[in-house]
Amino acid sequence: MNREDFPMLLQDIIYFDNGATTLKPKCVIDKTVEYYEKYGANAHRGDYDISYKASEAYENTRRLVRDFIHARFLEEIIFTAGATEGLNLITRGFFEKLLEPGDEVLLTKSEHASNVLPWFSLAKSNGIQVSYIPLDSNYYVTLDNVKKAITPHTKVISLAYITNVIGDIRPIKEIVEFAHQHNIFVVVDAAQSIGHIKTDVQDLDVDFLVFSAHKMCGPTGVGVLYGKKELLENVTPLILGGGMNESFDNEAEVYLKDLPTRLEPGTPNVAGVIAFGSAIEYLNKIGLAEISFYEKNLRKYLVEKLIAIPHLDILNLESDSGIVSFNVEGIFSQDVAYFLNKYNICVRAGNHCAKILKKEVGVNNTIRISLYFYNTYEEIDALVELLSDKDKILKEML
Repeated sequence: MNREDFPMLLQDIIYFDNGATTLKPKCVIDKTVEYYEKYGANAHRGDYDISYKASEAYENTRRLVRDFIHARFLEEIIFTAGATEGLNLITRGFFEKLLEPGDEVLLTKSEHASNVLPWFSLAKSNGIQVSYIPLDSNYYVTLDNVKKAITPHTKVISLAYITNVIGDIRPIKEIVEFAHQHNIFVVVDAAQSIGHIKTDVQDLDVDFLVFSAHKMCGPTGVGVLYGKKELLENVTPLILGGGMNESFDNEAEVYLKDLPTRLEPGTPNVAGVIAFGSAIEYLNKIGLAEISFYEKNLRKYLVEKLIAIPHLDILNLESDSGIVSFNVEGIFSQDVAYFLNKYNICVRAGNHCAKILKKEVGVNNTIRISLYFYNTYEEIDALVELLSDKDKILKEML
């Protein structure tokens, strides 16, 4: 689908690392260049035409994000440098002052480092307890296991919507409903889901949600923190400086601006945010339902091909997302990635920033294929043909 829109694909590469970052369509690239060439002023700073234009384009992206995730208010959309910054802002700017020693945060052992390390840091500084929701036999999160994991001390559940190794789609709406019955906050890392399945924050009723533009055809260095307005009002900025203050005369008289500005200090990634708007318009034009349907069929085809190869071990046969993690028997995962690279096939190898998952699955490293709508059945055939010949892999790696 839409392969002609992606200049990177003119390089004769097969790109299967969309879980790390997606390729960028020409419209996003063009919008970035347009900003720098035609109105490259700072947003919300200058009293002149090109600054007004930059400001309007910047805020237009905020409107597009609001509608894309169906947030209630514009003020609930905070631009960040990415999902990682958003999670750190939540943990340090909101939960640090709320959680007390002995309070519990529930994660899973399949979470990305960005949804683990900030909580680990808070555990060291605040004395909170980090605990884990058990995974089922497929390494999935189930509502029943969430219910079993909750204790009277549980104050927060922080989960990825789709995990980046197992690729399971979590029952977030049901988890949120149960959690809120017990006065538990729910934080959602939507980095792997946002460009693949529809996200409606009002329907899900999540308290906070984060994602990155670069995983949905947008530029790097741009992300979004969504939070319910009444919660964001109580988030303390981690960085203070220009743009976000109303006035200051001395250390006792510092006044900050209203949301969302007070949580967006300094000069933002203006070009990136504006280009992100083009990415959202691009995905809206294609349709997330169509993207999801195509990905599921593509994944089914890939798995059917891979399971026919006897020397492959697939970690997540039944996941519903476009992520497939596997190993070639007796060959280190990164050696396989290097081998495929010789044929211009890009895959991810390693532990994929999910370093505590290895204890659960008993495998230290895997090869990960992560699909997107511009991948094709023909590309899968090329991959499968190379993986089928184990002797060829071994010979070329020696």
